[in-house]
Amino acid sequence: MLDIGIIGASGYTGGELMRLLFNHPQARVELATSRKLIGQKVSATHRHLKDMVDLEFENPDSQEIKDRCDVVFVAVPHGTAMEIVPKLLDDKVKVIDLSADYRLNPDVFEKVYGIKHQDPRHVVYGMPELHPEVKHEKFIANPGCFPTGATLAAAPLAQVSMIENVVFDSKTGVSGAGIEPSQASHYPNMAENVQPYKLTTHRHLAEFTQELQRLDNSLTRISFTPHIIPSVRGILTTAHIFTKGKLTQYDVMDLYAEMYQDKPFVRVVDGIPSLSAVRGSNFCDIGFEVDTRNNRVVVISAIDNLVKGASGQAIQNMNIMCGLGETTGLWMSGVAP
Repeated sequence: MLDIGIIGASGYTGGELMRLLFNHPQARVELATSRKLIGQKVSATHRHLKDMVDLEFENPDSQEIKDRCDVVFVAVPHGTAMEIVPKLLDDKVKVIDLSADYRLNPDVFEKVYGIKHQDPRHVVYGMPELHPEVKHEKFIANPGCFPTGATLAAAPLAQVSMIENVVFDSKTGVSGAGIEPSQASHYPNMAENVQPYKLTTHRHLAEFTQELQRLDNSLTRISFTPHIIPSVRGILTTAHIFTKGKLTQYDVMDLYAEMYQDKPFVRVVDGIPSLSAVRGSNFCDIGFEVDTRNNRVVVISAIDNLVKGASGQAIQNMNIMCGLGETTGLWMSGVAP
């Protein structure tokens, strides 16, 4: 049995980690930290966990965390993880960081986030479908939510260097804005509305670029615009992929089927994926249609931003790093309708 610690457990990703780990047969949450909520019941903040998680928030030092835990998930704001992670790394504990601090090359991180990196090091990007080397690591960086759905949508075409230009258009639920209320999540601003934001400058674009250029280093024309929609969970991404030559529906299907045939959490579906089919699950559903007139493939991906886009993918990485079955504790359907 793996003893699990969650650093920064009071937010949505912390709550989702605990919800998923409650049903994991080979893991138990030993420790949930919060500097602001020390001594308070976890279930008082995460009310859906009442009678399931009998823990109080703590704030132990790094040595106690290492003594008590086999795996530590770090779910803190960017800029904070780099202060915490170095104190946790040793030969025993495996660490999975859900912040942005270690996803990018340190020089790129400093440019994108405007913060001096305090712990520059190479860290494997924890997207298991594209990084099998996760299984050899003791510390990985969990991907961002937008890059997960978008990168998986475009990867099969990038891998064969068929992309001339790609435009990602993503719609996200308000939980992506975090547990603290904001203007973006305020009901009168959000209801019956769609809000585009950071039209050309969203920080996650750096992750799209890093991962797609790893597959095709000649690919430079990558664009992204996010929108917030009046939904709690989910990210639906439309990728307009303009190709270097003509492709048929069968050509594209062969590429996607081959790349994802052994990837249990990517489902290539007929028709258009829906958020309701993946809500609450760790699946990424992908569908597409070929526009032969314009050498364009329209690829749609759907994920739950809190599961495959964050906590579920982190547990998927934990399973792989610890030699467990990849789907352990995660093999569940979406909640539909």
